[in-house]
Amino acid sequence: MKFAICNETFPDWSFEKACTFARECGYTGLEIAPFTLAKYATDVPANRRLELKKIAADSGLEIIGLHWLLAQTEGFYLTSPELAVRQRTADYFKALIHLCSELGGHVMVLGSPKQRNLLPGVSHDDAMAYAAETLRQVVPLLEERGITLALEPLGPEEGDFLRTADLGAQLMRLIDSPNCRLHLDVKAMSSEPTPICDILRNHAANMAHFHANDPNRRGPGMGDVDFRPIFKTLREINYTGWVSVEVFDYSPGPERLALESIQYMQRVLAEIGA
Repeated sequence: MKFAICNETFPDWSFEKACTFARECGYTGLEIAPFTLAKYATDVPANRRLELKKIAADSGLEIIGLHWLLAQTEGFYLTSPELAVRQRTADYFKALIHLCSELGGHVMVLGSPKQRNLLPGVSHDDAMAYAAETLRQVVPLLEERGITLALEPLGPEEGDFLRTADLGAQLMRLIDSPNCRLHLDVKAMSSEPTPICDILRNHAANMAHFHANDPNRRGPGMGDVDFRPIFKTLREINYTGWVSVEVFDYSPGPERLALESIQYMQRVLAEIGA
């Protein structure tokens, strides 16, 4: 099982320090939130992209991709009824694909609830159609660059669009590309009535990426969720992708969040004999 961590876990650290510490903890992958690099992906110059890729590689880490794709940006909206806004959003996704590829990444996790929640007068079916229309525009570039767009269902705490894995799979089918698949997140799945392990089994063929966290917004093992059945199920379904730690409550501090999360996951693997 391959463990990665999201770089916004280290908000006040230099990129080099974060990479060095993550590798010392035992992670081999790093997932990047674009807003930690610049307000917009287009603001990250080519030489900085190469530098970041080299820093990570020299630290023994692979940059696996991006998440929080639209966070802290302005003017973009996945489910807007306005064609011009959707076109602008599709164009920005293309810029994100270039950034991801040039950093060495291969997956882009599409969460960003504030840029996809239902607008007044827009039904969920309408929003699904708008999102599919927007994302189909970027499929040729995804395929050209070998990037997978991983659609992320989120729970009601985050918003009102794409709340379940089933809906994520429905949107995936509307887009209809092997480069558009599903991302599953423990915190989000915990809000569904279907047990997490059943969700994983039901969507084994659709899943491209996985986030490890807890409904308390901290890392795996820092709350009530028992990861032993989850990791057993990931093994059962032959999931070979990354398990990436994503937290939202940074109060324990980056050292504790990073180290305790991976120590817990390694302990779980040992206990289940993986």
